[in-house]
Amino acid sequence: MRRSNLSTSESVTTLHSRLWGAAALLCTWSIFFPLAYGQKVLRARLNSDIMSLDPGTLRDDNTDSVLLNIVEGLVGSREDGSIGPMLASQWTVTDNAKTFTFKLRPDVHFHNGAPLTSSDVRWSFQHYLDPATHWRCDAYVGRDGSTPIVAVDTPDPHTVVVHLGKPAALFLQTIARAECGNTGIMHPDSVGPDGKFRAPIGTGPFMFGTWKRNQYIQLLRFPQYSSLPGPRDGNIGGKHALVDELRFLIIPDSSAARVALLRGSIDVMDNIDASELDSLRGKPGIRIELTTAMDNYVLLLQTNDPVLRDVRLRQAIALCIDTEGLTRVATHGTARPNNSPVPSVSPYYKATEAVILKPDIARARELVKASTYRGQLITIITNRRYPQDFDAAVLVQAMVQPAGINLEIETLDWAGQLQRYAPGNYQMMAFGFSARLDPSYNFATFIGDKATEPRKVWDTPEARELLAKSLQTNDPAVRQPIFDELDRLFRRDVPAIVFYNSSRIAATRTNVVGYKGWVANEQRFWDVGLQ
Repeated sequence: MRRSNLSTSESVTTLHSRLWGAAALLCTWSIFFPLAYGQKVLRARLNSDIMSLDPGTLRDDNTDSVLLNIVEGLVGSREDGSIGPMLASQWTVTDNAKTFTFKLRPDVHFHNGAPLTSSDVRWSFQHYLDPATHWRCDAYVGRDGSTPIVAVDTPDPHTVVVHLGKPAALFLQTIARAECGNTGIMHPDSVGPDGKFRAPIGTGPFMFGTWKRNQYIQLLRFPQYSSLPGPRDGNIGGKHALVDELRFLIIPDSSAARVALLRGSIDVMDNIDASELDSLRGKPGIRIELTTAMDNYVLLLQTNDPVLRDVRLRQAIALCIDTEGLTRVATHGTARPNNSPVPSVSPYYKATEAVILKPDIARARELVKASTYRGQLITIITNRRYPQDFDAAVLVQAMVQPAGINLEIETLDWAGQLQRYAPGNYQMMAFGFSARLDPSYNFATFIGDKATEPRKVWDTPEARELLAKSLQTNDPAVRQPIFDELDRLFRRDVPAIVFYNSSRIAATRTNVVGYKGWVANEQRFWDVGLQ
């Protein structure tokens, strides 16, 4: 995948450095404090650098969070995951959900001052659909995707017509996905004359300023931003940049980040590990907030593995795990257990999904005895970047031992684990999936053809057929039975074991107003200010 061709030279004068934090990190004064007197600068922490500036391409949660404040899509997601207007004021769906006609808001401008037109939308779709872009959602709406975009017409400057090759009842939900970069609409000058991506020229409340790799990303308030009416709602609704500058500081060491927050060197520390909560709770000048997310923390089981191919062994592993106990320990009591791929805060989380499997070691031993397993050592891969993954691996290792299942733990760095995940090169893996706001997409993290998508762990014809059906309608009454059946089959086939949905933990200085998490696990900094 391509990385951005952005110059990383700073646009401000570097001031003298000072030593701070328990880790004695050396940072420049300009990272933490504004150069211009009287300007309001909000400073937020990222635990690792972003991966690119091109939305929905080379990405992770940090990348998505930064770009969320810069680019906007035609539509977006509300707090509950439903779809609402963003750059499009309205739309119509015709031709059996194969044609989507969008009316653009007339008052929107890009960060370079150019007005938003339908030709910019068409260019943005062409950019994403170009195979060289490696767009994450090409598998859904690309040329060979499940519901391909075959044409984008622009009958007038404020009308866009998207034609699909197949009906897609959830097309709007697809283009609003965080993994797709919200299909953020950008000005064509985001790409240079040589065809290389430079930096996003979006329409959001903040515009890109500087990326100093492994140090910080600077965003600036966009003075021409035209907000929708009403309050903030997911990544749509009213948006107001209340500070002049937003800086995402790259501070990998959590102890150093915690010290920076306590000393006032940063204002917002989001995505805090639960093990660190007690060190911040009750501290003067600090406010804590927990938000249940639509992510999933899971144990992946490689169904193609010669040992784990036997479903009886996978069922035995599931019966060994005390989900409630594991969740309590791994999250330090901040999350509730959930064995369903459907997140507990989803409107589709009903009685079927709410069942928590109770441990049954006696039955697990029977299944192990009946299986082809003969005590071979099974490797579970984990990492230390996310302590909850490591803790889950240790707990699973101990929990399956009474049933005669032998596990060893292999700890990799996060990049190394991802390299093993993508080709399915593992036996077992403690893993986490970022928030997805529709159950179809939660199930899709597991379901797929392993021949073409080896990272998928569940490729039975039943599962694939039900997933396809769930994507053909947006009627909750029709979709609920589909998700219920998928949940039952998931528990029967055990391609993975879901443990819980996390609680996103954020800490802010008490002079920060308006900061609030949401189920998508992204950091929103519009309507956030400093007193």
